Amino acid sequence: MTIRRCALLAVFLVAPLGTLRAQGVEHDFTQAAVVAPQGLDKPEQEAIALLVDRVRERTGIVWERVGAMPSAGRASIVVVPARLADAVAAGLGVSSSALKAGLKPEGYRIESLASARAPRLVIVGADARGVLFGVGRFLRLIHTRAGRAVLPGAIKLVDAPEYPIRGQQLGYRPKTNSYDAWDLDQWKRYIADMAIFGVNTIELLPPRSDDAAKSPHFPRPQLEMMTGMSRICADYGLDVSVWYPAMDPDYTDPATVARALEEWASVLSVLPRLDDVFVPGGDPGHTRPGVLLALLEKQAANIRRIHPRTRMWVSAQGFSQQWVEEFLALLAAEPAWLSGVAYGPQTRLPLPELRKRVPARYPIRDYPDITHSLRCQYPVPDWDVAFSLTHGREGINPRPFDEAAIFHAFARETRGFVTYSEGCNDDVNKIVWSALGWNSKASLVETLREYARVLVGLEPGAADGFAQGLFALERNWKGALLNNDEVETTLARFRAMESHASPWTLRNWRFQQALYRAYYDAYVRRKLIAETELEARALDRLRQAAAMGALAAVEEAQAILRQANELPAPDLRSRVFELAEALFQSIGMQLSVNKYQAIAIGRGTTLDTIDTSLNNSEWLENRFAAIRKLPAEADRLREISAILNWTNPGPGGFYDDLGNPRNRPHLILGAPYEVDPAGFRGTRTGFDQDLGARRSWCRHAAGYYDAPVRMRYGGLDPSAQYRVRVVYTGDMFQVKLRLQADAGIEVHPFLKKPRDLAPLEFAIPRQATADGALELSWYPEPGRGGNGRGCQVAEVWLMRAENAGAAPAHP
Repeated sequence: MTIRRCALLAVFLVAPLGTLRAQGVEHDFTQAAVVAPQGLDKPEQEAIALLVDRVRERTGIVWERVGAMPSAGRASIVVVPARLADAVAAGLGVSSSALKAGLKPEGYRIESLASARAPRLVIVGADARGVLFGVGRFLRLIHTRAGRAVLPGAIKLVDAPEYPIRGQQLGYRPKTNSYDAWDLDQWKRYIADMAIFGVNTIELLPPRSDDAAKSPHFPRPQLEMMTGMSRICADYGLDVSVWYPAMDPDYTDPATVARALEEWASVLSVLPRLDDVFVPGGDPGHTRPGVLLALLEKQAANIRRIHPRTRMWVSAQGFSQQWVEEFLALLAAEPAWLSGVAYGPQTRLPLPELRKRVPARYPIRDYPDITHSLRCQYPVPDWDVAFSLTHGREGINPRPFDEAAIFHAFARETRGFVTYSEGCNDDVNKIVWSALGWNSKASLVETLREYARVLVGLEPGAADGFAQGLFALERNWKGALLNNDEVETTLARFRAMESHASPWTLRNWRFQQALYRAYYDAYVRRKLIAETELEARALDRLRQAAAMGALAAVEEAQAILRQANELPAPDLRSRVFELAEALFQSIGMQLSVNKYQAIAIGRGTTLDTIDTSLNNSEWLENRFAAIRKLPAEADRLREISAILNWTNPGPGGFYDDLGNPRNRPHLILGAPYEVDPAGFRGTRTGFDQDLGARRSWCRHAAGYYDAPVRMRYGGLDPSAQYRVRVVYTGDMFQVKLRLQADAGIEVHPFLKKPRDLAPLEFAIPRQATADGALELSWYPEPGRGGNGRGCQVAEVWLMRAENAGAAPAHP
């Protein structure tokens, strides 16, 4: 870990939230009355109801709501918007101006007031949202358990958000694999959870998107649910944004435009509240910028007839370089109907560059992907392939340190964010972004303690243990899994928490998610250890082939590999399945296609991938089948030698497994993750699905968009002829690659990557190594749009030409 990264993590852990607590005894609010004056708006009334309801859930106590100050002997909590401060000032013994001093939009004051006989506290909101966020902050500060609610000490706090846009995308659609089972009561609770941590925008999805039209889990039709969620946001006073992709094939057709105008109006007109519409340039959608913006100008006028103050946002997602330039040229004219630009995945330009090139009148709203772990905007850095194959793209993924690094890398270029999410698997990440959007110096550890107290319902001591457990789950995913003993420690931590948890806690879905991850990670590690040992034994048996015969060695090696069918830790695996069932019962989380009717394997369906082979057994069995077909013993032995010497480049040669951080000494890496989490400035690790291939082919070095993958060698023999052997892999086989040596010496021209994943071999021109050094650079076709992937290189051998045939490389 770099010194810079260590310093950043220290800041995230200890930076204060700005709370000023006096030393002294606890302030007991167990029997408090909640004082609220007459004249509150609906959102303010909802905020007070939220306060009373959440304390009742956590303590069993029902706080009485009153309209005037109670007797001096009774604890009281006064909740008031600044505009009504005069109504409570005299009863509190302070001036109205003092209550309102220093308040900013959406901000609040929380202050303990002097009282001889019972504690008093006031929450003053600068506006209706300030009341809601002040209540949310108080819920995060107060310590509760059954029959008791106390503040650790006196408090005086005036606070307001640092970023004006702090949003979460909540999509009621099948591919989220949980949200599609939620009804309005669950949505109201979840939206309130987000508001407690300072979220002021909820982004909804229309019925028609890049998803299936129906889910077997839908409790009601999509438009009805969308309308209900908009109403919940209106009741809380939160902004409603709608992510609305333009997916029709041809918007140059007037009839298509007319249908689109009618469709969007029919959907958006039923929403009780609408503040923003965000149209992605791609993913999905693929309309040229000039045509797209012409459509959106019409849509803006169309929508504003229904919701006059609606802001229109657009992104450059999926655009080629040519389209990016066209898009920026159109923005240079500063069309008045456009409100701002969103920055999302699959945008060719880094966010700071986009900010420089977009006219200053347009704010930029970040749209960060917090939900995916691979083949995405911010993949888990240098993930172990055992986890990439089992957890897949949408596993439960608390990544507090990574998300904080992403936030701090780009936030200063934006007015805030609405995150890109496809389910509650990223719940912790939502809270991290929400807290940092309010205060960029927010302490991660305190944020997660509050998460544990407020949303998991744990007492302070247990909440700290749970918060530390979430950090440990992120560390589970760092480094080589075989060597990561902390995975077992993490499981032990969560097992201890599980053994002491109340029945109420055990039913909490957030607690269940963390348990699921701890058990799942430990099971995968034990499986990896067992299967790695089996593969080593099988290869040892192959080494005896010359003595015992090739076919006999193959048979015995195969028998050893198949011992993997004996589960290494059946108790852990059984507990994983029990927790999956618990999550389906508590929140409809669908962790399997067959058991729970999830939409597709890979969409968080980690039960379906838990038994994935983690060694090279599938590849070896395919090789064994080919060996059995060979008629001559010499040929069979040669093929066994090729297996055993797969990574051997011969004397004077070099081998790199480019997807393995521990075996790629010649790869030129990019900037550190906290500087360039999206990988614009160099190579990052990419991952592929399980195709029955070598595990070294399931991850690779990847260049993003036009960025090359580069390797550098020294100490070469200037008089030698060298050859390079390479395996191209990845998920974008249509992207052509070119390989160059040093400054423009061609090794091979642009060519398509072979889908059969066979190694390719090429001569290195002598002039490239005449100085005893060599730099290899793989370039993708320039200027393309889409997801930016394509330059994906898995394995590289640099061999002296006389040794190139020593280790045959067959598919």
